[in-house]
Amino acid sequence: MDGNQHPVWRGRRRRANVAGGGRVHRHEVKVSAEEEARLLALAERHQVTVPRLLIEAALSAEGQVPAHRRELIAELARLQQLVGTVSNSINRLAGHAGATGRVPAESAASIAHARGLIIRIDRLLAWLAARPKSGRS
Repeated sequence: MDGNQHPVWRGRRRRANVAGGGRVHRHEVKVSAEEEARLLALAERHQVTVPRLLIEAALSAEGQVPAHRRELIAELARLQQLVGTVSNSINRLAGHAGATGRVPAESAASIAHARGLIIRIDRLLAWLAARPKSGRS
């Protein structure tokens, strides 16, 4: 996954209501036209409002929007499922080859798919490792 690809997380756009008086403090932030466009694009990508985007990013431990963490978890879950599917397929092909002495025709495609999956996982891990680790020592 590169910096431009993000899985879509369908969730609540606005933050949940606060019990016991609600939110009583207000902050006004002025932005340029370019900053506004970037904020709107980010908020849309994460499917949250701009205020929620700003608050969650500012108050999270690593400056990351919690919706983005959910997207990463969803992507890792998809990769985990794919690894299981590919493993089962390759085990089945290996069992067939062992029993018959012949390698099934679809073996090359399954192995190529496994390699592609490994590359995808490596890219995601490299992307995660390259992210700034603010808030950690």
